[in-house]
Amino acid sequence: MATECSADLFGFAPVEGREVVAVFDAGAVTSDAGALLLGATDRAINMMGRFAACFHDERRPDLIEHEVVTLVGQRVFGIALGYEDLIDHDELRHDPLMAVLAGKLEARREDCAPVAGKSTLNRLELSVLVPTRYHKISHNPKAINELLVDLFLEAQGRAPEQIILDLDATDDPLHGEQEGRFFNAYYDCYCYLPLYVFCGRHLLAAKLRCANRDAADGAVAEVARIPAFAGTAHIRRRWPHVRILLRGDSGFAREELMAWCEDNAVDYLFGLAQNERLVARITTELARAAAKSLRTGKPQRRFADFMWITRNLAQARRGQAALSL
Repeated sequence: MATECSADLFGFAPVEGREVVAVFDAGAVTSDAGALLLGATDRAINMMGRFAACFHDERRPDLIEHEVVTLVGQRVFGIALGYEDLIDHDELRHDPLMAVLAGKLEARREDCAPVAGKSTLNRLELSVLVPTRYHKISHNPKAINELLVDLFLEAQGRAPEQIILDLDATDDPLHGEQEGRFFNAYYDCYCYLPLYVFCGRHLLAAKLRCANRDAADGAVAEVARIPAFAGTAHIRRRWPHVRILLRGDSGFAREELMAWCEDNAVDYLFGLAQNERLVARITTELARAAAKSLRTGKPQRRFADFMWITRNLAQARRGQAALSL
């Protein structure tokens, strides 16, 4: 983004009789040069081009100033650089680096900047499944979900024996009166509660949700529709013998999700929230670990294996506790 710098000279002590000065007269400079590496990565896998192909553009071709690939690329690169708010793009639209990333150094019309401002990007983000009079760019959610998984599959050199898919719900704090704003008591703030699916460092799915719900709410519908799970179809067509393990914390230890995994040949490992019944079930192992730790003066770890059922579970399932003292 453009900065305002003082052009005054800063004086330094001479070095071997030579004057040393620092000035701020370099013209347009940027602190986001690292984004060029992002651009090189994008060119290697054509992610922005493939992402743009998930949209349908019904605007008049002769009136288009900013192509869809430019718009989605600008938004993705902006977020990667820390510019999360659309209003930032009223300055970024004039940023030469952003123009380089977009591959468009000059606007076609005199009254436009090389890349888009906040209003144009806002219309893209508010696009619906079917184009309307005011939102002529629509998106295909299924194609976007498939793209994330395709990029993950292409990044693998060979079929692994096992992949671990991590479910995670976390807070996305809000600082205004955004639509869908709710207070979440667990995170003690107004926030969204997005659902993510990762495999290692690869993001396979991201679902924006309001915070007035259980962390696992809608998780079955999400994992059943995205290619990573229904998916298992999409992944097992490529890797027919891979073992898939779904992992999550105690917020996902729900009957509906576990039953889905069992019906779809997906192994799972979910945490159990601590409670009086659970502590009572492992009292013996706790006492043994404490006694051995006291006797040896060293930390001890023991494992307890048991069958576990609650009122919310349709059947007993195997549980395991790792005890460290």
